Amino acid sequence: MPHGHSLSVLKTIRSLSQTTRLCRAARGPVVLVPTMGALHRGHAALIEKARSLAGREGLVVVSIFVNPTQFGPKEDFSRYPRPFAADRMLCAAHGADVIFHPTAEAMYPTENSTLVDETDVSAVLCGAARPGHFRGVCTVVLKLLQITQPEVAVFGLKDFQQCAVIRRMVRDLNVPVRIVPVATVREADGLALSSRNRYLTAAERAQAPVLRRALRAASAAFHAGETRAAKLRQLILKTLATAPLAHPDYVEIADADTLRPVREVRRGTVFALAVFFGQTRLIDNLWLR
Repeated sequence: MPHGHSLSVLKTIRSLSQTTRLCRAARGPVVLVPTMGALHRGHAALIEKARSLAGREGLVVVSIFVNPTQFGPKEDFSRYPRPFAADRMLCAAHGADVIFHPTAEAMYPTENSTLVDETDVSAVLCGAARPGHFRGVCTVVLKLLQITQPEVAVFGLKDFQQCAVIRRMVRDLNVPVRIVPVATVREADGLALSSRNRYLTAAERAQAPVLRRALRAASAAFHAGETRAAKLRQLILKTLATAPLAHPDYVEIADADTLRPVREVRRGTVFALAVFFGQTRLIDNLWLR
């Protein structure tokens, strides 16, 4: 299905598997963009990247599935936004060929008892704060990769840990797919685009760009010669403290591959943070590469 054809919405695993198999037989690469919907300009950038990787003859598949297994007991799965009509329009506008939009029953039959658990990269940062989250992510992503059989899958770097966990899973389980990360898309004031931003009050939204300011302050200090992680972490916390509504969950300076804390910062290190504004938890990062 070359680009330019109308957008298809497929709801069954069998229909998607058949569609991607036919495309591969016709010599076009299949590129997958896994999402939970509530799409925004950040997702549009992922779809555009997928389109460029697939070329005219390839197939861009966007999965839209709010995955129940990655929500914790106190996280409101039912409250997660599901604006499917708007999501479909965004997919069509940015070059997707297929939306895979299965039900939870299709993805997780009642007898489903096999889970995929990456136990190293996922143990820190958001994984420490949200136990079981990355097990749900790994399980659903591996299922999507198995169903779609793409040559390439595209992920956003805003969820830096998710990218690292998926890269490790794919490496460890010999999944024949290339993982392509895409830079975070931001608002004009620096706030990373996220479906969670809609939950911020006006006052919280006004202070939320402090995340990016804090990361950039640490980056500037590093480029000016400061390499001690403890000092740079203090600078991030000090900057966050200028926003009274910001309550840090974690601030870490870590190796980009293992996500383990480092004492000396160098190129390849990532600054990562999670901050609460009221009930809304925002994440951001800056990768020194």
